[in-house]
This record gives sequence, structure tokens and C-alpha cells, in this order.
Amino acid sequence: MLEGSAFNSSADCRKGAVHSKGFVLAAILALSPHARADEGMWTFDAFPSDKVGGKYGFAPTAEWLDRVRLSSARMAEGCSASLVSPHGLVMFNHHCAQDCIEQLSVPARDLLAHGFWASRPADERKCPAMEIDQLTELSDVTDRVNHALEGSAGAAYEDARRRIYAQIENECAGADEAVRCEVVSLYHGGRYGLYRFRRYPDVRLVFAPELAIASFGGDPDNFMFPRYDLDVTFVRVYENGRPAHTPHYFRWSTGGGKEGELTFVPGNPGSTSRDWTVSQLEYERDVFLPERLLWLAELRGQLTEFQRRGTHERLVSSSLLLEVENSLKARRGGLEALVDRDFFAGRVGAEEALRAQVADHPELAQAVGDAWESIAAALERKRAIHRRLDYVGYGKAFASDLFRAAQHLVRAAEERTKENGARLEEYSDARLPELRAHLLSGAPVHKDLEILTLTYSLTKMREALGPDDPFVRKVLGKRSPRELATALVDGTRLTTDRAGLALRRSLWEQGKKAIDASTDPMITLARRIDSDARALRRHNEDDISPAIKKGTERIARARFALQETNAYPDATFTPRLSYGAIEGYRENGKAVEPFTTIGGAFERATARDPFRLPPSWKRAERRLDRRTPLNFCTTNDIVGGNSGSPVINRDGEIVGLIFDGNIQSLGGDYGFDASVNRAVAVDSRAILEALERIYDARRLVAELGEARAAVP
Repeated sequence: MLEGSAFNSSADCRKGAVHSKGFVLAAILALSPHARADEGMWTFDAFPSDKVGGKYGFAPTAEWLDRVRLSSARMAEGCSASLVSPHGLVMFNHHCAQDCIEQLSVPARDLLAHGFWASRPADERKCPAMEIDQLTELSDVTDRVNHALEGSAGAAYEDARRRIYAQIENECAGADEAVRCEVVSLYHGGRYGLYRFRRYPDVRLVFAPELAIASFGGDPDNFMFPRYDLDVTFVRVYENGRPAHTPHYFRWSTGGGKEGELTFVPGNPGSTSRDWTVSQLEYERDVFLPERLLWLAELRGQLTEFQRRGTHERLVSSSLLLEVENSLKARRGGLEALVDRDFFAGRVGAEEALRAQVADHPELAQAVGDAWESIAAALERKRAIHRRLDYVGYGKAFASDLFRAAQHLVRAAEERTKENGARLEEYSDARLPELRAHLLSGAPVHKDLEILTLTYSLTKMREALGPDDPFVRKVLGKRSPRELATALVDGTRLTTDRAGLALRRSLWEQGKKAIDASTDPMITLARRIDSDARALRRHNEDDISPAIKKGTERIARARFALQETNAYPDATFTPRLSYGAIEGYRENGKAVEPFTTIGGAFERATARDPFRLPPSWKRAERRLDRRTPLNFCTTNDIVGGNSGSPVINRDGEIVGLIFDGNIQSLGGDYGFDASVNRAVAVDSRAILEALERIYDARRLVAELGEARAAVP
């Protein structure tokens, strides 16, 4: 499954050997966008319709693109989604909804194990901490941002950037908490966009299959093809206690897609690094990825042992373990891509080619200046402090939802006393409604799991910084990581029960005076370390980060001047559209067909986890059409964040639901090989077959049918 959560930000994973020649070709072609096959995650206002028309005979119009954009959505937590009826019905992946499903479960009714279906509207259950956003408007604010940043560098650059972002976002959202506005840097500063979203914080679960079929094959099948998963969930967005009216939505295809058919994937790819400099890739390869892999591998072991303790432990940690296993496989794939000599040589060659192009244009060469060198120098400074920056500055030492709540309360109280443009950007006026909703959501927190993760992160902090480090001593004192974690978690009153939420609300509303007077142990710790964390973060954001951003901005402007919108920008978890076709590929000399079937799932089942089909499927086996396509693959270019994206045809009908990529796609952060990179989706026909013949979800099937009959 694609990464797309707080733990995971990009589908940069793969398994096995990289197809080196393909990656080298992709890197070299980075400067020749017209030769890029089906590559690209394009913004809606710069979609290459003529190019698509030339290859596939269908050129999307502005009206078609607007309809697709308005029918698409995203989870604020990190996945894509789509509106599929005029009554607020939203579709995305089961693995994206797993936190909600887990939070709504109790041992007596384990919704992960048994699934969920709201046969009546009154049975739809509110997800404690989920938000769906719909992009309603986008505009270009490049000139305004560039004017504000002109002539600034270092801390002044970062301060100016923060202020102009906050000003534009605040003007856009105003006091309307139903609106979320974001200034987005595209082409690494070549352009700036303003994205205005409609927020839906009231989201209710409608349907979810059993985890056994949503994640059939488990970790062994993750990022593989052929696949046999029904990784789908339906929720509904509400306004004022009633289903929201959503006039733009995708109709359902009962006929599905066909091999060779043109497909589009609207979604929100999280992040890519295809335009990074060589020095940035070296930092990723040598510093970030090795340490992240070690962190995830050890945490997976801790969580696996925790799950063996009993039903409760398995129930409360399944979502986190899934995220960790997914991210571990993804990051391993990213590292394998970057250590491949041919691939990296291709990236070096692409950078050299760009530098040569810039040198041929004196005005561009003067504007770019020493950008590549300044980025490399800044990253050398970051290497020297990266562990302290991670553990102290950005809180890696404190893997606890309860601590994060305390830290947000402490920092929000401080930041809200400042002028909007002078705040840390996550506490700007435009961001506060979402933060407040998250703090007061009531999503359950499980103390035993909190103690485990906090103990782990404190232990890793002590390992990374050393037991004699002043910050480590300030945090731990004479206690062990487990002793401190236990005391903090057991002692805090910032829980998510009624009393805990009342305390959170009181501290939020009363502000700094109440925070300063609080004796809650989590609040006390957050106050005690805040000056250390802020100092390191300020050093990074005033000295290191601006040099990198300014350098990449200068390079991006040069690339943009050479290519304009013939090239797509790196992913930014904002709405994009890719195009491709349903198409198989060759692996190890053998043809991989683009479709699997429901019958294939029964043949693959072993009655042993993770290849165990749920009882509902066994009971329905004779009623099912075994020839029904279950999963398929396409040439669409996707990465993490695209989980939950619909696959649509030229008529704007849903033919599938993205949930993964194949092994060959898992260097997707850094390059794209159209010959073997594939997106993996659930077929629309399998979803209907399962809803009708396995789950008897008649109300849901009728709603999808009604939506198909009504033209938006």
C-alpha cells in the first residue's frame, strides 16, 4: 500500500533489483519533458491535454478538468478520496480509514476483524479524528510571493516567507472555519499557488470490509502484483448534522475498464524528489534513510511483541504496525534506488546537463549563481546537527499522542500572543481550526501503547545523543526511559475521555496564563524542553533551511524558464492529475497480465494469515462470479498520498480505486520508468460484486446506482 499518514509521506519504496537502465533513462529525460511517456503528476491548471490527445485521441477540456477536480477530495491525514454521490458519500481505501475503524472498535465488536456496514443512515458512525477536504478554488500568487521575498536571505528570507504565506492564507480563509487555505510552492519556488479547500470535519463510517480481505496477503504482498485486495471504504461527510450536499461527484462504471483503455488518476501525491540536487539525494541516501530504516525496524519488533500479549493489544496497535511495516518497506526501496550506481549516475548526469543549459544562458547563470554550492554547504551544516535537530528540535524523542497534545497546547498558547505572520506556520490563523479540532476530537488514546512508543523514542534519544548529554539529563533526570514514560502517561490528565477533553478545551481557551500554571506532567515536560526545541528549530529554519529553499528556488526558476509548464512540479500533497492506460508489463522475461479475478483470490487463499479469506467470502463463494476482475494495474504515475485516488475513464466514470504500486514503481520518489512502473487498483466491478453478493449492502449499491443515473 502507498504511504500516506503521519508516519509516512511518500511511496519511495521498492523490493528487489531496480531496473537500472529504465531509471537512468528517466533521470536523463528529466530535461526533455516531451519524451516522458505517461510520466507526470500534473496540476489541474497546467494539464497537458494536447499531449494526451495526441497519444490517446482524447484531450480533456477545461470543463472536464474542473468537474474532475471538484469531484475529487482528500483526507487531511494523508490520503486521496473521491465524492461518489450527491449526498456526501466518499470513497477511499480501507488502509486510509484504519485509524477510524480501530478507534470505533471494542473487543466485543472488532470492526477490523468483522467489518462494518451501516444498513440505516442512523447507523453511520462518526470517525473521531478524520477530516475530508475538497479543493474549490486555485489561483496563482507567484508575483505576490516573489515580491515579498525579493532581496531577502537567511533568517530574513524565512521570516518574509512565513509572513506572506500567513497573510495570503488568512485573507483567503478569513474567519470561516469551514475553509482551509494553503500557499503551495510549485517547481520548488518557480511558481506559487493558493489552494482553497472546503473542510468537512464531520465524517461518518458507512462501509468497511474485513481487514483480512482489505489487506489480503499482508506485508508479503505489499507493493506486489498480481494482487487480490478489496481495499475500499466508504464514509459520508456531514454538514450541520445532515449529509452534505455535494453536487459534483464521480459516476460509477458498472462495466469497468479494458486493457489498453485510457485512465486518469486524480489525487494528492504526497512528495517526490525528482528535481532534487545531487547533494540533497546524497543526504537522503547517507543520512536520513539509513537512520529512518533502523528506527522503523526496531519499532516494528516492539509492536510485534506488543501484539502477542492479547486481543486488546492487537486491536489498539494494528493500525500503527501496518503504518510502520509499510513505511519500512517503502524506505528500504528508496534507499535501494539511491544506492544503485547506474541510477545515481543518471541523476548526476541530469544535473550536469541542466547546469550546462543554464551556463548557455548568461542571464539565467547570473540568477542561479552558486545555488548548487549553497545547498551542498547548508546540508553539510545539517549533517553536523541532524540527530539533535531530529530528537530535540522536531520532537522525535517524544513519540506520544498525549505529549504532542501537551506540546501543541503549550506552543499554541505562546504563538497566539504573536502577530499572525510572526508565528510558527502550523499555528497561523488559517491552520488553527484544524489543530483545535484535532486536539478536541476525542480519538481514543491507549495508555499501554503510549508507554511503549514513548519508552522507545526516549531510549533512542539517549542512544543518539548519549546519556551525558545535557538535554537527555534534562528530560530523564535519574529515571530510565520506561520509568519516565510510565509516570508521564499515567500521571497526565490530558486524556481523551470527557474530563480530559474538558481540560484540553479549558487550557486552549484560557491560553498562556493557564498553561504556565498547569502542573500536569506532560504540560510541565513540554514547557521545560520548549526553549531547547525552539532554539534548534530556529537555527534550522533561519540558517540551514533558507539556504536550501533559496538555492532550490533559483534552480527551479531557471528550470522553469527553460521548460515552463511542459514539465510537472514535484508532488506537494495537493491535487494533481495523472494519465495512463490499463497495461501489463514484463518481469523476469515473463508477461504480467493487467487483471486479476475474484476466483484468483480463492485460489491464492491458504486458510493461514495473511492469506486467509474472511468467513463472509467463504459463505458467498457459490454466489460470486469468479471471473469478475478484482485488481488491475495501469501506467499512471502515482506515489504516496495517491492511496484512495479514483481511477476514471474519459467519461469521468470510476473504473477503479488506487491502493498500491508494484515493486518496480518503488523508486518513484526519484524517477519513473513507464515500461514497468505500475499503479495498482481495485476494480469497480469487484466492489459492486462484493457489496451486492457478499455484504448485502443494498442501500449503498442503490446510492451508487442513483448517482450513476443522475448526471452531475
